[in-house]
Amino acid sequence: MTVSAEHPLLPAVIELAAQAGAAILPFWRAGVEVVSKADDSPVTAADLAAHHVIVAGLQALAPDIPILSEEDCDIALATRQGWQRWWLVDPLDGTKEFIAGSEEFTVNIALIEAGQVVFGVVAMPTNGRCYFGGAGLGAWRQDPGSQAQAIGVRNAPAAGQAFTVVASRRHSSPEQERLLNGLEAALGPLEMTSVGSSLKFCLVAEGAADCYPRLAPTSQWDTAAAQGVLEGAGGEVVQVDGQQFTYPARASLLNPHFFAMPAAAAWRQRLLELAN
Repeated sequence: MTVSAEHPLLPAVIELAAQAGAAILPFWRAGVEVVSKADDSPVTAADLAAHHVIVAGLQALAPDIPILSEEDCDIALATRQGWQRWWLVDPLDGTKEFIAGSEEFTVNIALIEAGQVVFGVVAMPTNGRCYFGGAGLGAWRQDPGSQAQAIGVRNAPAAGQAFTVVASRRHSSPEQERLLNGLEAALGPLEMTSVGSSLKFCLVAEGAADCYPRLAPTSQWDTAAAQGVLEGAGGEVVQVDGQQFTYPARASLLNPHFFAMPAAAAWRQRLLELAN
């Protein structure tokens, strides 16, 4: 891989994400048993297998950096408030997609420092594709057998191309529908692209879509890794009031609503006006 501003921990994390993906694949489309967690979200043996691979790998790589994983998140706020740097991990993002037999699930690993994403890695187990990057580092997409290719956002659709909004197949809200109606009135007909997991951010990061609005619940581990990729690609994630989207230690691990988009988009302010 060719990276212009490589973080010293990044190559090992890319490899670790691939190892976690390999641990997931034997369970894919294999009739895996599904268990509901306390919040009714599903978990499978694949989630736990990837979790164990990642935790062991990160502890070997950097024993001094604590880990917050979706599969081990019951960590007291008083403890988390003392962390300066930590890993934020979703061992299998898109568990519902995984259970349904879709390919649209990922392994997400992010390094956080003082509430900011340093870098993120988003790996697709089914095809071996990996996205990685961070603010000040750049962003890349790597496919098996190929050199990593730098990626970047598009600040506007090409001439004759529709404004493309990426959204989840499974999650929307009345607020989001009102926002989309307002965008269509302001920008013309929208093209909707529906995809699962953190791949929504990655489509914006590689210039295949313009905006990912999320006015429905997510957790910190759902977003951090892909936010790193998007920020490295010239994008940003902001709250609906325009404030930077960060990861402070707080009692709830749920995120506020957000927009993922190019940082220099001409329509940025219009979007924020529609949301407020």
